Amino acid sequence: MGKALTLVALVAAAVAAGCATQSQLLDKNQAMAIQTATSRGQFELNCPAATGEILSREVVQPAFQGPWVGGLLRAEYTVGVAGCGKRTTFVVICPEGGDGCFAAGPGRFTRE
Repeated sequence: MGKALTLVALVAAAVAAGCATQSQLLDKNQAMAIQTATSRGQFELNCPAATGEILSREVVQPAFQGPWVGGLLRAEYTVGVAGCGKRTTFVVICPEGGDGCFAAGPGRFTRE
């Protein structure tokens, strides 16, 4: 019974550590994500006064993961940019271990 309790405690600690790591990844990249979306929004809206704010954020797991294949963990933010009577949204992706972020959108990601 003692071994089972130890195993449960170790699994719970690993899950808690994983959550803290994801939260840290989101916090670390948030300012860069806002700046990336704001810069693009200022250009696309032709409004240097436009500002950005986080609408949502999450960590996206790699699409492929296995013993021989590994993907990148990504912080993904939805950022709203508004100014000069206009507004738009961007999805901003920041790969873990990367040097920057990129803003995608607005618009559909698939062809109809």
